[in-house]
Amino acid sequence: MIHYSHVCLDTFGYQLPPRIITSNEIEQRLSPLYDRLHLPPGRLELMSGIRERRLWTEGTRPSEAATRAGKKVLANGNIDPQDVECLIFTSVSRDMMEPATASFVHNNLGLSSSCLIFDISNACLGFLDGMVVLANMIELGQVQNGMVVSGETAEELLESTLVSLLEDTTFTRKSIKPAFASLTIGSGSMGLFMRRAGENEKRPRLVCGAWKANTIHSDLCHGGQNGQNTTLMATNSEELLYRGVETALLTWNEFSTSPGWGGDDVDYFFCHQVGSAHAKLLFEQLNLAAEKNFSTLETLGNVGSVSAPVTMAMAIEQGVFQPGKKGALLGIGSGINCMMLGIEWAG
Repeated sequence: MIHYSHVCLDTFGYQLPPRIITSNEIEQRLSPLYDRLHLPPGRLELMSGIRERRLWTEGTRPSEAATRAGKKVLANGNIDPQDVECLIFTSVSRDMMEPATASFVHNNLGLSSSCLIFDISNACLGFLDGMVVLANMIELGQVQNGMVVSGETAEELLESTLVSLLEDTTFTRKSIKPAFASLTIGSGSMGLFMRRAGENEKRPRLVCGAWKANTIHSDLCHGGQNGQNTTLMATNSEELLYRGVETALLTWNEFSTSPGWGGDDVDYFFCHQVGSAHAKLLFEQLNLAAEKNFSTLETLGNVGSVSAPVTMAMAIEQGVFQPGKKGALLGIGSGINCMMLGIEWAG
């Protein structure tokens, strides 16, 4: 368990892609497969709870998506780019192996040459990891502020999955399951400017955090495995569901021991959203009130590392999460890793 005294979540900014693709449209494209396997229409939305997800225009790079969110942050907070002291890029998606995608975002945003930049990669947990790393530097006085950004681009994964499902005629009802999770993925970008909190701080503050690793189950979700240059993923969705919630329970048991951060103390939860079954089991196992879960799953799908933070940003924008409330970010990433962060907004 870690605690913070001086970390403020100053300004959020996000960008939703312009294209919308519904679960019904995906199923229409997969109609030859559905017909061959006698799968009922509506299965994708029924199983995932996802009605639609967003996609960028063709060719959009992760750095470009993250740049759009970063520009929103700078504009929303009236922040001078030259004043940003650290930039951390945290997406599952990245432009290339080298250099760090943060370098492209840094240049696009016109940040100072004195700004510390690097990438953090930890599947869907990357953004929350970036928050912790930046918070540690702020708490220690190494920097006064910084920005965490993420730009997830699901287009190639979705397209390659659809092509594979249509071209491979050996798929059965059982063997199709590892590819199903890829159909729930959506695109989006997120940015957050964090700074050292002042006295009588009026913006949300990062107060505490806890995490657990359960890496014996690191074989449950693989992308680009065996050195293949491909975006195709293989996911044991059912087992990943149970092991992810199992790890979340261990994390919650530690997180909730911090005074003032039990289930009854938290007003809203902002989760990494995989599917409706996952959310239901998560809240049941952690014995939390499901109505406290602010959900964007239905219209955004699983947006990777963007998912939990963009959900909190939208709750703030909609006037749901506001001064006088406490919120908790609940993140789970393949690996398996889990992280929970406590956010308090003084009234």
